[in-house]
Amino acid sequence: MEIREADVRNKGLNYNFHITRSKPRRYDEVLDGGSLYWVIKGFILARQYIISLDDVKTQSGTKCMIKLDKKIFLTEPQPRRAFQGWRYLENSVAPVDLVRGEKLENIPLELRKELKELGLI
Repeated sequence: MEIREADVRNKGLNYNFHITRSKPRRYDEVLDGGSLYWVIKGFILARQYIISLDDVKTQSGTKCMIKLDKKIFLTEPQPRRAFQGWRYLENSVAPVDLVRGEKLENIPLELRKELKELGLI
């Protein structure tokens, strides 16, 4: 997830951020320990805790700035089309975090995806 670290918009900030069209209706639930799940090439692969949801003015109107904790948690790969996970992903269907040093993390990503598709991990 070096791409988040390298994004110049995040330099000098104690958080990362992502801009989206609108705030979630379940605002309080999202802020009570909610995470933004990153879908990459058809798989949820990582998440970040949401620390605030703020209105921000842009050239095209008011948007929602999702402020995210800088720490990125790798997750067990889970097939998923793009979705607004920060709004609707319930804990019961959320992918499990990979623990640093866990053997799965040492397996190349493409192989992990194939093993997941086969139901072996």
